[in-house]
Amino acid sequence: MKNIKKIENIFKNYKLLVFFIFSSLLNATLLRFFTVFNYLAIKPLIADMGIILLFAAISFVIKEKNKNKYFICITTIFVLMFIINSMYYTFYKSFASVSLLATSVFVVDVGDAIVENVIQIKDLFFLWQIIGLVILMRYEKKNNVVDKTFKVNKKLAKKFALSFVCCFLLVIALSKPNDYSKFTKEWNRKGMVIDFGIYTFQINDIIQSLKPQFNNLFGHDVAYKKTVEFYNKYGYENTEESSNQFSGIFEGKNLIVIHAESMQTNVIGLEFNGVEVAPNLNKLASEGIYFSNFYSQVGVGTSSDAEFTFSTSLMPSSNGTVFVNYADREYITIQKLLKEKGYYVFSMHGNNGEFWNREEMHKSMGYDMFFDKDYYVIDETIGLGLSDKSFFRQSVDIIKNIKNSYDGPIYANLITLTNHTPFSDNALFDAFDTTLKVNINGQIVERDYINNTVLGNYYRSVHYADSAIGEFIQDLDKEGLLENTVIVIYGDHDARIDSEYYNFLYNYNPYTDTLLNSNDEGYTLFNEYIYELDRKVPFIIWTKDNNYSINVDEPMGMIDAMPTLGNMFNFYSSYQMGHDIFSINDNMVVLSDGSFITDKIYYNSSKEEQFPISKVAINDDYIKPRSEKADEMIEISNYIITYNLIKEMNEGRG
Repeated sequence: MKNIKKIENIFKNYKLLVFFIFSSLLNATLLRFFTVFNYLAIKPLIADMGIILLFAAISFVIKEKNKNKYFICITTIFVLMFIINSMYYTFYKSFASVSLLATSVFVVDVGDAIVENVIQIKDLFFLWQIIGLVILMRYEKKNNVVDKTFKVNKKLAKKFALSFVCCFLLVIALSKPNDYSKFTKEWNRKGMVIDFGIYTFQINDIIQSLKPQFNNLFGHDVAYKKTVEFYNKYGYENTEESSNQFSGIFEGKNLIVIHAESMQTNVIGLEFNGVEVAPNLNKLASEGIYFSNFYSQVGVGTSSDAEFTFSTSLMPSSNGTVFVNYADREYITIQKLLKEKGYYVFSMHGNNGEFWNREEMHKSMGYDMFFDKDYYVIDETIGLGLSDKSFFRQSVDIIKNIKNSYDGPIYANLITLTNHTPFSDNALFDAFDTTLKVNINGQIVERDYINNTVLGNYYRSVHYADSAIGEFIQDLDKEGLLENTVIVIYGDHDARIDSEYYNFLYNYNPYTDTLLNSNDEGYTLFNEYIYELDRKVPFIIWTKDNNYSINVDEPMGMIDAMPTLGNMFNFYSSYQMGHDIFSINDNMVVLSDGSFITDKIYYNSSKEEQFPISKVAINDDYIKPRSEKADEMIEISNYIITYNLIKEMNEGRG
């Protein structure tokens, strides 16, 4: 009875404190429910409570007149943290880092995408905590309620601090030995939140974001040593891939690369009512060398990360983005290696040159020229800027002029724009019907299916982008620019569309106008792991002169593009982390969060779970060395980027 009385007194005399503690804990739990869905887990709950109690302890040593400001300030920070992470997870399936603040300037340019496809009602729900706090404060002021929360009380401060320590010790007791490695693996943000909660993650993230500043002073030697050991261990540095039937087949040929915005592999072969979503990509894939199991390995830099990994065969940075934060480093790129072979290399984009800091980064990558929107007539705008059809049409003239004035091979990189979220300029797209027409008892019935949904709009957008690519290749052919030329097309990343739409796509029954369930015949399983595997993007190598008709289904990542093309064009980087896909068996695709894909499993590093792809039984002996190598690749790539090690290692060789 005495303890119950004490609890009653706490609720009566410390209303503001009680509200702060429980509202902060509830919102943290809701965030996990909305994202990683482990809201019932005990360990992150205890970890969250510990951090909240620490902030509560601090409140008791703050002067009475500043208490309101303290609670409002801390609560506002917490709520902003919840909202930002909830929105961020919707798009990136990860959690936000303070190291990404430098990229926030680009949010303005894609504001419509955020409003239409990212912000959801659940993201604004967290605001209730601020509203409730303000209401409680006004109520107490109006009714002259004496809330002991406002008294300076060092004794209570010590008790709450001790409670924080107890929570901390309990979390340690509940943790496994390998859980602690997540504190230093800044790329495994989801795993950190799953195991230790959002507050611990965010505090650790701040520490990790400051670490490069200290590492520049103290960590260089360790980074250099580990990097050299890594390349010696895996044989990247001194041993070129063995030759194969594709070695040197394109040496000296022109290379035109199409960086296809948000293009996913699942559009290949997809039809609605017998009409292909991407007829031109289907044709190019069937005639060329088509890599059907190809994954983008982007982080938060999305399109810019795709450019970086494609051109360097390095992983994206885990701290910020390379294009924005590390544009002043030295990199070995496809562009530089082709320049050494006499190529004129240039890039084209119908957007601002400042977007993703391309203007500066393209210089670092070795481009001779970057043609941004200032070089184009903005005669048709769709979405973020110049339409793909106008962009390609005007780019043909640029390519033609360069080819006529330069007596040597060229490398052209065309970065498309129209097929970008939110895919909402439907009136400007070519007509494409995403309804379904079915025959029911001799009568044709039209079902809306995915029409006017985000996914339906995406396929309409893809149909337009595919048409633009088809017209571009036709125009190149008319100008004689396909002769002695290789066309490469890659999707920069997936469309970032929620899995619920794909479940509807694969499991809709048009005859009953209902969704199939797991007990129904024809049901297609589409869980979180199949969703991840379905995010692959197309990679096609095509020439007018040769009909290869090759489908490569070996798992392959964006970092494998440079070595594969390098073997074909006869160039090689000593620092590439990928492989020529035709010279390796059992390739591993490392994703930016440390997860990996092979032809046997998808391994989720955050949850430490595997999803089988083949029927081969897999044990820890298979997973552990690959997981360790995945972490090594991310770590070493970060070292190279952060410390500008390629420049140093090249100077050391000299």
